[in-house]
Parts: sequence; C-alpha cells; structure tokens
Amino acid sequence: MENFVSDELLGTFVPILVYWIYSGFYIMLGGFDNYRLHTRKDEDIKNLVSKATVVKGVLLQQAVQALIAILLFTVTSNSDTTDLQPSLIVLVRQFLIAMLILDTWQYFMHRYMHHNKFLYRHIHSQHHRLVVPYAFGALYNHPLEGLLLDTIGGALSFLLSGMSPRTSIFFFSFATIKTVDDHCGLWLPGNLFHMFFRNNTAYHDIHHQLYGNKYNFSQPFFVTWDKILGTYMPYSLEKRTGGGFEARPAND
Repeated sequence: MENFVSDELLGTFVPILVYWIYSGFYIMLGGFDNYRLHTRKDEDIKNLVSKATVVKGVLLQQAVQALIAILLFTVTSNSDTTDLQPSLIVLVRQFLIAMLILDTWQYFMHRYMHHNKFLYRHIHSQHHRLVVPYAFGALYNHPLEGLLLDTIGGALSFLLSGMSPRTSIFFFSFATIKTVDDHCGLWLPGNLFHMFFRNNTAYHDIHHQLYGNKYNFSQPFFVTWDKILGTYMPYSLEKRTGGGFEARPAND
C-alpha cells in the first residue's frame, strides 16, 4: 500500500513536530523544583529575552530548516539509489557517521563563533541570552547561526552518511530530542541521555554560564572534540540550598 505522505515530507516536518512535543513534555515537568538546575526565579531574572521572542525565533529557524530540507530532498531524489530497507548494520553505521559529522561541524563552527568577537557579539550572543536554558529555547539562535550550525550541519550529515529520507526521519528526530534535552534545565532520575552521554543537560549548562563560556563547545552527542582540543570542562552535580541541583566545574 502506497504511503499517503512521502518520506521526504516526513523527514522535513516530523523533527519539527518532535521538537515542540518533547519541549512540551519538559514544560509540564518544569514545576519539579527538586530536579531543576536553576530556580524558576533565576530563569525569569537572568534570561535576557522573553519566551514569546524565543518562540518566534525558533519558528523562523524551523521555517528555513524546512525549506532547505525540501530543496535538499528534491535535488537528491533523482539520484537516490539507497536501499529503502537497509540492514541493521548499515543503519547503525549511517547513524554513527551522521553523529560524528554533525558533532565535528558544530564543534568547530560553535567554537569559532565564540572566539571571533564580531561573530559572537552580533550572532552567537543571541543564543546566550538564555543564561538559564530551557527546552524550547534549544533552537533559539540568530537566523544565520541556525543556517550555518544546524541546517547546513544536518544537510552534511544526511549527504555524507548516505542515509535515505526514511532513515533521516529517525536520525533528525533523535538529534532533535537530544538537543532539546541538553537545554531542558532539568536533571531527572532515569534520564537515559544522562546515563549514556557525558554531553548532556549539566554539561551544556556549564557552557551557558560565564565561567564556562570558552568550554564545552561540543554538541549534541559526544565530548570528543572538547577533550582532544583542551576545551573540556567536566562538571559535578551539587545539591542546591532550597532544592534542586547545580552543575559546577569539577576536576576531571
């Protein structure tokens, strides 16, 4: 039976839908003060941008992302000879290659945007207006940064890994969930991302603080490039007075 919706359309819009559904899950859990890395008061006071502005910024980035995805799928569809039902080994290989490509691209672009004063001041600082990150602010960026880091990085991961549009539905949904989780501001018990990834909510929270601004550039999966190039700042989780946790720099 023919699909009513093409893999290309699903690959374009499912990750966007996943972003808002998963963010909504964390919004509902935001009242669990005993698991927050920052207080709700700090979230309101320290952040330099309103949540309405953040929503508008994310929707703009996702609109550009969707347009690029449609163009990319259109250009590659005629020459796509990838098996629509690859073996598990092939799928795992494609996922790992895509993860490494995305990590590599984002690390070096992200780090350069911090070290180039002009780019930081006029572009990347927009994301750092969220001193206290929260879930649906994960993709709040300057439009140019969204294009360079996320959209082009994703396109390269798709093309160089050789995955099909159908596989990309799952890969980009996974990458979206991971990115939202890294910004959620909650340290929930049983979170599998915290168990299997050193690059997680607390690790990225360190980067959003003033003392960690030149560290922990790696995103969204591994800490490999930070460790290789000396920008790795490990963390320890401490109980915060009044409830919740605080991620603090720790000796590796």
